[in-house]
Amino acid sequence: MTLDFRKFSGSGMTSDSSRSKLIASLENEGICNKKVLEVMRLIPRHIFVDEAISNKAYDNTALPIGKSQTISHPLIVAKMTEILMTSNPKRVLEIGTGSGYQAAILSLLVDKVYTIERIELLHNKSKNVFKKIGLKNIYTKFSDGNNGWSQKSPFDAIIVTAGAIDIPKALIDQLSVESGLLISPVENNGKQYLKSIVKTNDRIDEKIHGIVNFVPLLSGVIS
Repeated sequence: MTLDFRKFSGSGMTSDSSRSKLIASLENEGICNKKVLEVMRLIPRHIFVDEAISNKAYDNTALPIGKSQTISHPLIVAKMTEILMTSNPKRVLEIGTGSGYQAAILSLLVDKVYTIERIELLHNKSKNVFKKIGLKNIYTKFSDGNNGWSQKSPFDAIIVTAGAIDIPKALIDQLSVESGLLISPVENNGKQYLKSIVKTNDRIDEKIHGIVNFVPLLSGVIS
């Protein structure tokens, strides 16, 4: 997909230099996938947050987006995306659209992104942002993400952007049996860990990628 985001460059803290500083900090933290780094440089993170805090958009920190939700720390977005891309997915399901930033990053790396949000206000806001910047390969749904999106399955990869006690079985079932990869924060003994699983036929291989801090994965919807 070829898009021109220059009209969203802005000035000051939303300038190209601010984005370049962010990318340099991600490289210093160990992110090495060049495609992931380039996409994170291209995507205008400041339009996914309220204008009042847009001057902080390229800080390496999480920011509030309303309804007790956040736009994730850029390093976590980069790390999860880098792990996800090791499976070279074409069709990805995201659980927890939130601001839409993670889905936007993925949309420039894979063929199709399916994303589910349980809070209607955030669902509508993210759809408007996708339209504003011209991302046409993102498919959105207002629903309980614990159930996945069975009508569009199987998925090459699934990314969960909220902390789960247990990864919902529905999501594992909707993974491709040909090395489908799922990545999610999971809770254990009061801490959250970033876990990836690879599904090959009936076999599940798991790996932990460090400690993280996400909002909890909840059920139901909020209109």
